[in-house]
Amino acid sequence: MEKITKDMTLGEIMEKYPETVDIFMKHGLKCFGCFVAMMETLEQGAKAHGINLEELLKELNHVVKEKGE
Repeated sequence: MEKITKDMTLGEIMEKYPETVDIFMKHGLKCFGCFVAMMETLEQGAKAHGINLEELLKELNHVVKEKGE
């Protein structure tokens, strides 16, 4: 089961799973400290930046699984 979903906010993901920061950076989502990130969902952020949501979710959940969260 996925730990990160498209409906979670970017801020929530980064706070709960700091190991995801590199994945966000890789995809051009450099939202750290941005007020919008606290309210924007992963789906909204991916759409706004032209990022494939399914691929992003796959990578984020992979890094969280590797970390053993």
